[in-house]
Amino acid sequence: MTSLPISIASVRKAYGSYVALDNVSLDIAAGEFLTLLGPSGSGKTTLLMALAGFVRLDGGSLTIGEQDVTRLAPNKREIGIVFQNYALFPHMSVLGNVEYPLMLRKTPRAEARERALAALARVKLDGFGDRNIAALSGGQRQRVALARAIVFEPRVMLMDEPLSALDKNLREHMQFEIRRLHDDLGVTTIYVTHDQREALTMSDRIAVMEAGRIRQMDAPQEIYRRPANRFVAEFMGEANLIVSELLLTATGGTLAGRGLAMIRAEGFDLSPEGIVGENVMIKGKIATKAFRGENWLLNLIADDGSAIMLSIPASRAAGCVGLAAGDIVTAYTPAADIHFLPKEAGA
Repeated sequence: MTSLPISIASVRKAYGSYVALDNVSLDIAAGEFLTLLGPSGSGKTTLLMALAGFVRLDGGSLTIGEQDVTRLAPNKREIGIVFQNYALFPHMSVLGNVEYPLMLRKTPRAEARERALAALARVKLDGFGDRNIAALSGGQRQRVALARAIVFEPRVMLMDEPLSALDKNLREHMQFEIRRLHDDLGVTTIYVTHDQREALTMSDRIAVMEAGRIRQMDAPQEIYRRPANRFVAEFMGEANLIVSELLLTATGGTLAGRGLAMIRAEGFDLSPEGIVGENVMIKGKIATKAFRGENWLLNLIADDGSAIMLSIPASRAAGCVGLAAGDIVTAYTPAADIHFLPKEAGA
């Protein structure tokens, strides 16, 4: 199955005074897995539906391969789509659902049957062809939707929050299954989610969206460890944004003048012993603590009144048991892991 690059150039979409897409541009490489990540109303689904052909843009262009598809009808784009609610036909069998895209393309029945069975095998649903959709679990329905989307060998795959209806364990399992399928097929994939962990787990790159704009697009590790702005820092995981004057060096100085420091909750330790290289420390009073199985979560109040969250792994959190609200503690973090946010316009 071949794949195609995608170019999105200065696309705009407004619904009255509400701007859903505000001059969005990005390029996606052939065979790449790109995730559009953001809160509700950020524009990610509007952008995906514009690529699918279900949203007519007010401006800009969409190119798949060398073809401008901006005004092309959805059924002419040859794109595989997996919707949030799967959009399966309840009156058809599993096999009938998967064969349907081939029937629309007037594929000979024998060939359609063979290709549909092969697609079901790819998503590990061998022997499920005769079953009724209503008899399937949520995970199995999601696999049928995937099989239907890949059966006609699209060169681009669009997925709109396909795992949101599944329970946590199944959702995490299916993240790896979808990534495995992507790697197996090599198809260019654009995936929409509001789940940060899901995006980090599955993506080659992530485009973080807010208010119809892309705030940062980069590899998952860069997005998480070196966010480009405050919005991305706070949206991705448990981030502490700390004024540099509160951070103390091992020699008793401060990091004053460096601006706003981002330190992930899991980047702290209650002892400097396990920290490699130079450490930085901050003091605070415990407001709350909670045991979460794999870690202890401590909420501190710093001298300036700001809240600081610590996530201490259970394997090195023996000292957490005896701590109580009101205790003063010192938290340590490697100096090399601190990311200082650039000053934003208007800040």
